[in-house]
Amino acid sequence: MTTFDDRENAFETKFAHDAEMQFKAEARRNKLLGLWAADLMGKSGDDAADYAKEVVRADFEEAGDEDVYRKVAGDLGDKATEATIRAKMAELMAEAKSQLLTET
Repeated sequence: MTTFDDRENAFETKFAHDAEMQFKAEARRNKLLGLWAADLMGKSGDDAADYAKEVVRADFEEAGDEDVYRKVAGDLGDKATEATIRAKMAELMAEAKSQLLTET
């Protein structure tokens, strides 16, 4: 193998790893967001865990975060503003990434 091939393989491996980590971070963020929203709705225990799973599944509807936002905003109603939900999503993404980094 040439040096170019080695570099190409390294870049491909890094890209695949980065994509996997981004997917895991988004799924973790969505779970945390679901638990946060469940708490605002008065859910706890298994009900909260089930709701968090619903939020994670909502992310598979379309690319991007809008499907998750719509799910949570629709379920919360007037319990949280758009700004609050979006700020929480950003905060929890940072937390999810941090959690994943400490696990690996």
